[in-house]
Amino acid sequence: MTWQEITGLLPASRSLKRPRNSGITMVLDKGLGLSGTRDFLEVAGPYVDFIKLGFGTAVLYNPALLAKKVELIRSCGIHVYPGGTFVEIALARGHLPACLKCCEAIGFTAIEISDGSLSFDRKVRDYAIYLAREAGFTVLTEVGKKRLPLCPSPMEMARQANADLKAGARWVIVEGRESGCQTGIYDAQGQLKETVYQAFCGAVSSLETIIWEAPRKSQQVELINRLGPDVNLGNIPPSEVLALEAMRRGLRGDTIAMIAGVAEA
Repeated sequence: MTWQEITGLLPASRSLKRPRNSGITMVLDKGLGLSGTRDFLEVAGPYVDFIKLGFGTAVLYNPALLAKKVELIRSCGIHVYPGGTFVEIALARGHLPACLKCCEAIGFTAIEISDGSLSFDRKVRDYAIYLAREAGFTVLTEVGKKRLPLCPSPMEMARQANADLKAGARWVIVEGRESGCQTGIYDAQGQLKETVYQAFCGAVSSLETIIWEAPRKSQQVELINRLGPDVNLGNIPPSEVLALEAMRRGLRGDTIAMIAGVAEA
């Protein structure tokens, strides 16, 4: 018997072919070297859709190394893009067109438009989405703030997400930060804020286009149990991708009931 025959079928809607329209896994890369990236892709590459070079770290790489790393990621059919903070700085300084040209030259395939650290009005956000799309990038946007006192209401986040999708964004990320706590959707312990979650889900026009930043295992389990194995999840540490895929398939105790013919005790 094969492993798949022993453990059961994949969840019915789970696709292993890219580009996926659901079950997206976005990885937060804070500085893997070329060898580390190669090892990571060899083990977990088939389960990854996007790799984000976090924050502004793309600027700190040796340019030749960065180009090789981006090329390696692309060779596996995975989108790669610089962190949203990097693009926010370029946009605030009036250098977004030049930034996009640099990103294209390096080989990035996607761009994140956000205002998690800085603030931009709707016209500027639409302009940024338009420019990125015209340059040929897959556009992700992000809603929410990195500082809790500045976090918008769930209704405002949903309105912004809907406007981003209308402007041409392919995916909308819900801010969860690297820490997974004290954001618009998570409390200080990293628990999902029920009222915020329900209000946002009820107001957003296309829940299937939402990528939930969920760096903690407990958050991944919660969202999989609520929205199914094909929920889109982001800010996943490289070392946790296989563990997340196991949860998506019901191959961990937290989600084992998803395997056909297996019931929880």
